[in-house]
Amino acid sequence: MSANVTSLRFATAVAAGLLLAGCATSAPAPEQPVKTTVQSSAPLLPSVLFPGSAERFQAWNCQPANQDLVTAVNGEELRLWSLHGAWRLPQAVVASGARYQNGDISFWNRGDQAQIETPRGQLQCQQGVDREVATRSRHPGVMLLARGNEPGWTIELANDAPVMTWTTNYGSDTTTMPYMVSVMDNDAGRVVIENANAEQFFRVRIESGACFDDMSGEPYPARVTFTIGGEQYKGCAQGIAP
Repeated sequence: MSANVTSLRFATAVAAGLLLAGCATSAPAPEQPVKTTVQSSAPLLPSVLFPGSAERFQAWNCQPANQDLVTAVNGEELRLWSLHGAWRLPQAVVASGARYQNGDISFWNRGDQAQIETPRGQLQCQQGVDREVATRSRHPGVMLLARGNEPGWTIELANDAPVMTWTTNYGSDTTTMPYMVSVMDNDAGRVVIENANAEQFFRVRIESGACFDDMSGEPYPARVTFTIGGEQYKGCAQGIAP
């Protein structure tokens, strides 16, 4: 997890627009290219890709915007991912249920119901699928796990070296390849890695934002696009802290 990022960027006006349907989104920040050289150690990934100390991710469907969100309770803080970004909301005092607030954005829930308030209005949310976060004890040596379907595939980034393990065809084929970082944008939670061996080109683009497994509906805090051999695969990902 990146030591350079201790909190997620928060802008009330932008967040309010993103949490309501029918609002234009702002242009993405330009990517920050980094020197594409092979390093001996694994890179520090943006903290927005990680659940912190949370034990579970929760999926929410919110109306009237029909937006799908992901949350994770991290101590006295709520981590919130929409399709367009992520925020941290500290816990606030409330008579019943649980309430989290950062500026003019608040998230209140009791049981499987939640309400989000912004300067632009309210969203009423119903909890959907939740899942246990991936942990280092279950995935030894892995700092980021990505997966997708049809055919079933996974990507694992090692925590001690810039090495990627790609498993496809539902576990029957496994390839381990070195990589280099071509983009590292901590503020946006965006990372792009490419092959360090030019004989087989690949690119993995990782972006923070609500993601849902297209078969199970399970929630994740990041989206992944994997390109290799002229094929493109899309899936979800989660950073795994020690």
